[in-house]
Amino acid sequence: MDAAVDVIGGRWKALILWALHAEPLRFGELKRKVAGISEKMLIQALRELEADEVVHREVFHEVPPKVEYSLTGLGQRLNTALLPLGDWGEENMAGIAKRRGVTPAPPHTASA
Repeated sequence: MDAAVDVIGGRWKALILWALHAEPLRFGELKRKVAGISEKMLIQALRELEADEVVHREVFHEVPPKVEYSLTGLGQRLNTALLPLGDWGEENMAGIAKRRGVTPAPPHTASA
């Protein structure tokens, strides 16, 4: 458990992993899918996930330069392990928001 929490620790990493679950994404696409993340934080989180071999960064040598991020096999397995946590959040989001006195966030979907 400690290893998994260490890899996905922080506010953004699990959201980045979830955004990459369906297909490889370019940096700008990933930034749009992870609402609220700054460019600096996205770069930092991607570097850490890449160092942990959870995310693969592929550079295409073309003009203009193109870089895509995708999940490695390890990252796919980690995402699969996170599914029950996401389900729990979706099932309990309304109650948590009510107790905190805030409006619940819209549910995340696999295609989002």
